[in-house]
Amino acid sequence: MREIQANDIAKAVARLCTRACTVLTEDVKGRIKSARQAEPWPTAQDILDVIIENFETNGPIPLCQDTGMACVFLELGQEVHITGGNLYEAVHQGVAQGYTEGLLRKSVVGDPLERVNTGDNTPAMIYTDIVPGDRLTITVAPKGFGSENMSRVTMLKPADGVEGVKQFVIETVENAGPNACPPLTVGVGIGGTFDKAALLAKKALLREMGVHHSNLLYAKLETELLDTINCLGIGPQGLGGKTTALWLSIETMATHIAGLPCAVNINCHSSRHATEVL
Repeated sequence: MREIQANDIAKAVARLCTRACTVLTEDVKGRIKSARQAEPWPTAQDILDVIIENFETNGPIPLCQDTGMACVFLELGQEVHITGGNLYEAVHQGVAQGYTEGLLRKSVVGDPLERVNTGDNTPAMIYTDIVPGDRLTITVAPKGFGSENMSRVTMLKPADGVEGVKQFVIETVENAGPNACPPLTVGVGIGGTFDKAALLAKKALLREMGVHHSNLLYAKLETELLDTINCLGIGPQGLGGKTTALWLSIETMATHIAGLPCAVNINCHSSRHATEVL
């Protein structure tokens, strides 16, 4: 059994909040730069140039004014024992510290109808998987709601099959239009239950760009959907062009014989996330 201090978890989460909000991962930067080289539309080229200038600006400056709701993914080794405090309380403490000390915008309200800001961007949205080993992997993925509001989940019929999935994904992106700040990253979840499909779609956004699904069926579907999306003509910031989406990832799991749950979680061009292993 390996012990990890709750205070160390809080400190790691605080670091990750600031890093995720201010520094894009190299795979995302690479896709944006590649899109710029392949983009023939002058207006789209100009917008992509501004996006590149934005993420290459020196200093800990937020990539977007909407520094999002902190989505925290935990992979907790079953041989880990948390000492000195509660795991989830440590995560919330780290988010409060990171957003306060990092001078990041606090966007969380404590009740969905009363709408009073909590003042420190807590509570975080926490997702936990118990895995083998004696490590704790923490991923912080701030989720702005310009893109989150454009996400959807549906319960397709098994007879809808792959064509039903394609139609739902494309319609979701079309309906999003410019509202989610394209070029987008698109996460698709297929299977499970109503809630699991949405979680799969959100987890799909964390996969490294350029890495396809291990199942060839879904790898081909990822490529087909991305190509179709980029033929919609929405383009960067909705002003036209061939770069409507940077990448599309699909995650799947088993489901019931009577259902075909499908979810689409959309991210903007600042596809933000950062990871540490304790």
